[in-house]
Amino acid sequence: MVTRIAIIRHGSTSWNQAGRLQGHSDIPLDEEGLEQARKLGLRLAGETWDIVCSSHLIRARQTAAIVAEQLGIDSIWQDARIGEAGGGLIEGTTEAERLEKWGPDWKQQDLGMEPNAAVLARGMSFLEELLAAEPGKQIVLVTHGSFIRQMLAHLLPHMPPPPPMKNTSITHLEFLDGKWECPLFNCIEHLETAS
Repeated sequence: MVTRIAIIRHGSTSWNQAGRLQGHSDIPLDEEGLEQARKLGLRLAGETWDIVCSSHLIRARQTAAIVAEQLGIDSIWQDARIGEAGGGLIEGTTEAERLEKWGPDWKQQDLGMEPNAAVLARGMSFLEELLAAEPGKQIVLVTHGSFIRQMLAHLLPHMPPPPPMKNTSITHLEFLDGKWECPLFNCIEHLETAS
């Protein structure tokens, strides 16, 4: 019995546009993000989905709400375990600001960022619970770019390291007999067609 998950990065925010790292900062979708979510919902409405799950952060919740409405799904499972990786002191900063403030080795410094191991531990805890509770279901999971990349690198170690995830991109994961497959990656076809 295959469990199918569409793992989706939320729509665009003003901080995405400005190149600011969001982390746990609770930034809403901008106008473009709302439109991206609408196009995503229309695309998914042509398919069969049973459950919509969302991070607790507003940019993911707004994206998930638009999608769930298009799918005719009344309730959204919300869980902080699939929230974005915490950015600590670098939240709200651009790459240029980080370089100016902490220098080129800022990634090696202790700036209060959530460790990868902690992100993976909470993400895997959520996923294992979901798979046990809803085997064989078709699940939409709305979450965040860095979180998705860390999870994919862990679940699919044979794949090259994932590039940055695009806003409202869809990545399909299939779980069967204890193994993960990824038949679709970082797809934004719904944003590339006229609506």
